[in-house]
Amino acid sequence: MTNTLPAPLDVKLMNLTATVLFVGFVAFVLAAGAWWVLRYPGFAIARIVVQGELVHNNAVTLRANVAPHLAGNFFTVDLRAAREAFEQVPWVRRAQVRRVYPGSLQVALQEHEAVAYWGSESGSALVNRQGEVFEANVGDVEQDDLPRLLGPAGTSREVLQMHGLLEPVLKPLGLEMETLELTGRGGWRATLDSEAVVELGGGSAQEVVQRTQRFVRTLTQVAAQYGRRPDALESADLRHAGGYALRLRGVTTVSAESAAAGAAPGAVRRR
Repeated sequence: MTNTLPAPLDVKLMNLTATVLFVGFVAFVLAAGAWWVLRYPGFAIARIVVQGELVHNNAVTLRANVAPHLAGNFFTVDLRAAREAFEQVPWVRRAQVRRVYPGSLQVALQEHEAVAYWGSESGSALVNRQGEVFEANVGDVEQDDLPRLLGPAGTSREVLQMHGLLEPVLKPLGLEMETLELTGRGGWRATLDSEAVVELGGGSAQEVVQRTQRFVRTLTQVAAQYGRRPDALESADLRHAGGYALRLRGVTTVSAESAAAGAAPGAVRRR
């Protein structure tokens, strides 16, 4: 039977010292390598390649504005922070950033496409095709006929969808919506390019569209009974059950079920 004697204390100390020295050496090598990677000019970001259909920005100004916010080199730059820096640029909706060896960042940008103004005329908010609200210089908007949408916070997509449903319904009248508002009580109000204000009422989108369709079908006939055309409309209230009330330039009339059916309106007040 063989007995194993414990190692002398001095041997244990030598082994421990060697282990500590080895671990320290490895840590030093790693730290030195990291320092070299961070400082070596060959790993600097040499190019930023911007791709995408840009209307309100250009690659030169984008690079100049974003480059100062990029920390690190090709290997250490935070791609998420780089993406967020590009997305802070006005008119930029989405950015995708990736490394391209050697020393380049490739950035694919998507700009907002404004389809409406949002909020009061004094603001700088716009709505894009996806129904998202974004801030930009409204002076950069190229279209002259964008509608204005209003509503409580978080309802921009709903208001844009309703505008898309109502716009073709009103087209037979030859009138365009300049403003569509979703009120705090859930009702809809449209202002036409003739400055007429139409209270569309609340309910589901289908109910609002159906009321508007009934109004459009009968407005021309009701206006003609007083020698007027649809563009003589000053205001209308579609919130009445089975009918609507309207005001024409020079004539005030209330149209209920009889007017919706094409009969003579109920009451007339000359102005």
